[in-house]
Amino acid sequence: MDKANEKEVVVAIVGAGPSGLATAACLNRLSIANIVLEREDCSASLWRKRSYHRLKLHLAKQFCELPHMPFPSNSLKFVPRDQFIKYLDNYKSGFEIKLYSQRSVESASYDDRIGKWRIVARNTGSGEDEVYVAEFLVVASRESSEGVIRRLTA
Repeated sequence: MDKANEKEVVVAIVGAGPSGLATAACLNRLSIANIVLEREDCSASLWRKRSYHRLKLHLAKQFCELPHMPFPSNSLKFVPRDQFIKYLDNYKSGFEIKLYSQRSVESASYDDRIGKWRIVARNTGSGEDEVYVAEFLVVASRESSEGVIRRLTA
């Protein structure tokens, strides 16, 4: 791939669930440039697309708050799904998180020669590969992601 098509970033975060969003927000508060690469077409896709509508947080709200933004004081103790999604959307916009959705990370390798990560992501909207070169890589993919186990031949 042509180096002109590579995008240099300080931190690349893979996954736009609560952990990825929280990481990006904390970095933004420290003025550390970052991007979030998300395979789905939205942030918090597990909450939006794979949870039932009557779901509530199983822990009290004070244990589920993301850094630097408490839940509104009038929130229920066990926050319903739709309110949690709204909270995450407000968090994303409030901390000006740069989300690159529809980016399926195909590979990530550390280049010892330049001391940086090289991340190849498939833009599932356009079908093209994009290359990100980052000083730091944070993998914040969800616990329910499908694992990939490579078969090796001897």
